[in-house]
Amino acid sequence: MFDYKLLSALAAVVEQAGFERAAQVLGLSQSAVSQRIKLLEARVGQPVLVRATPPTPTEIGRRLLNHVQQVRLLERDLQDQVPALDEGGLPERLRIALNADSLATWWAQAVGEFCANHRVLLDLVVEDQDVGLKRMRAGEVAACVCASDRPVSGARSLALGAMRYRALASPEFIARHFPTGVTPAALARAPAIVFGPDDLLQHRYLAALGVEGGFIHHLCPSSEGFVRLTEGGLGWGLVPELQVRGELARGELVELLAQQPIDVPLYWHHWRNGGELLNELTAHLARTAAQTLVPADA
Repeated sequence: MFDYKLLSALAAVVEQAGFERAAQVLGLSQSAVSQRIKLLEARVGQPVLVRATPPTPTEIGRRLLNHVQQVRLLERDLQDQVPALDEGGLPERLRIALNADSLATWWAQAVGEFCANHRVLLDLVVEDQDVGLKRMRAGEVAACVCASDRPVSGARSLALGAMRYRALASPEFIARHFPTGVTPAALARAPAIVFGPDDLLQHRYLAALGVEGGFIHHLCPSSEGFVRLTEGGLGWGLVPELQVRGELARGELVELLAQQPIDVPLYWHHWRNGGELLNELTAHLARTAAQTLVPADA
């Protein structure tokens, strides 16, 4: 039989990115958390963590974390059916990975009513849409929003729609870098703004215009900061249309190549055995996300 105190220690160390913060969350000493991890490793006969900064789960550790995520959700279903098992009546906490642009645009509107009606607290992990699925694979989250349609083993995926991005810059930037007009070659020579090292959206956009290879760029791992840098004339960038309708209407940002957006399909991934709460959230997102995202094949 599993000792869930040991599994909870493993989950806390990974979710809190270290032993010290895990100890604070669990109300234990750091030494006690370390001893629980060692006991778990002794029972399974192999390491469950790679002792790095932050600690990362091994293959067996990921399997155990996946199990913990699903057990937590199934326990909630059982508490609904047998109220006497609910010891504290605390709201359920869902740990979800999603991309920063979704968080900055459509996500809150899509899930606000659901969280209020179901007494759900969100523990959000922000990842680029191209790599968010790694959090599920590692067993760190119960669900994620990402750009990959293929679910990990034991999970399902649902197409939500697509985020439409437009290549934008400030009027001053355009006057400085494109005095004779915007061309793909000139675009590749001008400074760009990229969200982070995993963000390949600008690369794909330029490749679609026939421009291959690297280009100079700023790195800005903040969705709001990305827009501010673009407004400030530091570079051009691909920005969600949902996020800058006001700036476009006021002329603070200008589209570089008219009517040449790029759409990024988004998928909702959740554990197949994640219980009724995840199933209900999935059904809710299927309805609400479609109200703001564009159809993936538009």
